[in-house]
This record gives sequence, C-alpha cells and structure tokens, in this order.
Amino acid sequence: MATLTREVKKFATDKKLEIEMLKVREEYRKEFLGNVSHELKTPLFTVQGYISTLLDGAMNDKKIRKKYLERAEKGVERLIYIVQDLDMIAKLEMGDLNIEMVSFDIVNLIQNVFDLLEMEASKKDILLLFDMKYNKPIMVLGDREKIEQVVINLIVNSIKYGKEKGSTEVSIENLTEDKVIVRINDNGEGIEKKNIPRLFERFFRVDKSGARSEGGSGLGLAIVKHIIEVHDEKIYVESEFGVGSEFSFTLKKAK
Repeated sequence: MATLTREVKKFATDKKLEIEMLKVREEYRKEFLGNVSHELKTPLFTVQGYISTLLDGAMNDKKIRKKYLERAEKGVERLIYIVQDLDMIAKLEMGDLNIEMVSFDIVNLIQNVFDLLEMEASKKDILLLFDMKYNKPIMVLGDREKIEQVVINLIVNSIKYGKEKGSTEVSIENLTEDKVIVRINDNGEGIEKKNIPRLFERFFRVDKSGARSEGGSGLGLAIVKHIIEVHDEKIYVESEFGVGSEFSFTLKKAK
C-alpha cells in the first residue's frame, strides 16, 4: 500500500507539472500569435490606407501621389523585414538553417559594421568605436554572414536605445585558450532588472511604443540568441537602468 501511495502521488505530481507546462505553453502561444498579428497589422493597415486614398482620387495630385507611394513602400519594406525575420527564426528553431564555418577576422567584421551603421549612428550623434586599437587580425571560427548579423543587430539596438551624443564601444578579449569574448557596451537607457530575463523573447520590447516608432521587427535579439546557440556559444547581458548595457558573446579562436 505504501508503494502504491507513493506511485499515485508521483503520478499526480507529474500530471500537475505537465498541466502547468501546457498552460504556460498555451499562454506563450497566445501571446506570440497576438504579437505577430499586431506587428503585421500596423504596416498592412498603413499600406492599405495610403493606397485607398490614392484610389479615391489623390493620385491625380503628383506631389501627394509620390509622397503616399513612398510611405506605402516603407510599409511594404517593414512587412518584408518582419516576414524575413520570422522565416529565419523558424529555420533556426527547426535546425534548417545551414551554418558555414569559416575562419575570419572579427576585427575587420566589426569595422565593416561600424562603416555600415555610421550614418544611422550620426542621426543621434552616437560614436561607434573600439576600446583600443587592434593592429593585428583576431581570427575566429563561425559563419561570417550570421555573426555579422549578430553584430549588426546588437549595434543597431545600442543605437536605438542610445542617448544623444552617446557612444557604443566594442572590445574583443581572450576568454580562454580557445575562445574570445566580444563585448558591446553602450551608455544608453539601460534595462530594468525585471525585463532582462525576457529580452531574447520574440517580439518582446522593453519600451513598446518607443521601440516600435524606431522600426524593426521585434525579433532582432531572438535571432541573435539563436545564431549564437547554433554556434554552440554563449550570449550574456548586463545592464544598469539609466546607465547603459553590455551584450557579449563568445566565439572559438581559429587555429
């Protein structure tokens, strides 16, 4: 009887945990679908509004026609951006995204990203810089294109949440004999402690209204996390609200 009682209790406990897990998954599914719907609905309605206005007669005015078509195009670009990011997330989660491991210079890659985002940073007078002068290449192993996307997403984030006349500083340090760690520091808004555990969730935004007005799909950090994990590496975040944030990730050294 004692054995039977233990088995029944264990069965009941397991079932309770299973039910709780299903509830959490269902809640997550509802939130995810709601977020997808919201993210797609906004640009769709924008495009529809401008096109409807043009069809109702505004197209006869050349200035309005050009302005509305340009705005509709931006809405379509946003939709394409969201769909592409969703496609990448799906491929990463299903393991369908091919990773081509090559040896490359991480210093050169980061400098290329600085050059690419220089104009974007200049809009807020944010300086993109290394913590020191790296005179020699630092060779690492990874999918160069995917790691470049990681760096782009993290630096774009630092600009988005950075303060006027601020800075984003990148350092590359030896972590172990066979690994380096890339640190991306900013002196922007920072993140409240309660939000840090959810940062890498799909569509999670610390400041929903502000982040959305800045554009983006809301999937950037989720993609970053998946890419780093596909490389069997780690990503970390440290932040102090009102002071700034540091995102860092590891990479294998090339032999």
